[in-house]
Amino acid sequence: MVGARVRLEVFHRLPDGGFVMISNHVSHFDPPFLSGWFGRKIDWIAMSELFATGWSDRAFRWLDVIPVDRGGDDRRALREALRRLEGGSVIGVFPEGGIRDGERSMLAGAPVRDGAVMLAVRSGRPIVPVAILGSERLYNAKNWLPWRCANVFIGVGVPIPPPGGGLSRGAAREKMRGDLALAMIRLKDDLVARFQLGSNDLPHSPQQRMSEP
Repeated sequence: MVGARVRLEVFHRLPDGGFVMISNHVSHFDPPFLSGWFGRKIDWIAMSELFATGWSDRAFRWLDVIPVDRGGDDRRALREALRRLEGGSVIGVFPEGGIRDGERSMLAGAPVRDGAVMLAVRSGRPIVPVAILGSERLYNAKNWLPWRCANVFIGVGVPIPPPGGGLSRGAAREKMRGDLALAMIRLKDDLVARFQLGSNDLPHSPQQRMSEP
């Protein structure tokens, strides 16, 4: 992508067939970065408000994005995502529910929404955790200059399978949430170690990035 230098680290081979891909969310640039460098086509789940205009509705449906009503129990979106998982698709979810940085980020252990875990447990397919760092630097117009590329780091972690052992769905979701929380923190730490990153490379708010010199 123009304005960025992407460094990708795949810590584990991607599973065969369908699975749920989850990522932290630091900027509006995350979907194109992840879709471009992940290695598999991603069918994103996105809020239905993005489909509000005719052109956006056509564009997002052409990209196979699944609209979801964030204010209620959207069973239609759940059924569609499960159908695509069964057919071998990768379903992409930002389980933080919006752009998050600092202590509000799942990379710092903040709680996340249950949708991705529910999809994995219901479908029996694994979750692949992904961490992205640095994409919010593109909110600063100076980083679009050809001699000032922003560094973006993407880490693909170890797949997390739904737990076995005869657990109820509720117990399985609870265990998987805990496993996922630890996996995201570990993945962030692995990226920091791999590329020798500092605190300024961790997620910052768009406002902070825009004010940088």
